Amino acid sequence: MHKAKSSLSQLVKRAEAGEDVIIARNGKPVVRLTRIKTSKPKLPWGALHGTMADDFDAPLEEMKDYV
Repeated sequence: MHKAKSSLSQLVKRAEAGEDVIIARNGKPVVRLTRIKTSKPKLPWGALHGTMADDFDAPLEEMKDYV
């Protein structure tokens, strides 16, 4: 545990790179330091092409009297 405290920044860099870092106390594993994935998967350009309804910009039924 003491070694992990003194080298935390290096352990975080290893975890960011994708490595699971196990921290032990008295020789027994107690904690896993792992990367958190924060980015959303990206859709390829044009993946949603053709998914919009043809009447997308048509007035809503309840609004037809006001348009």
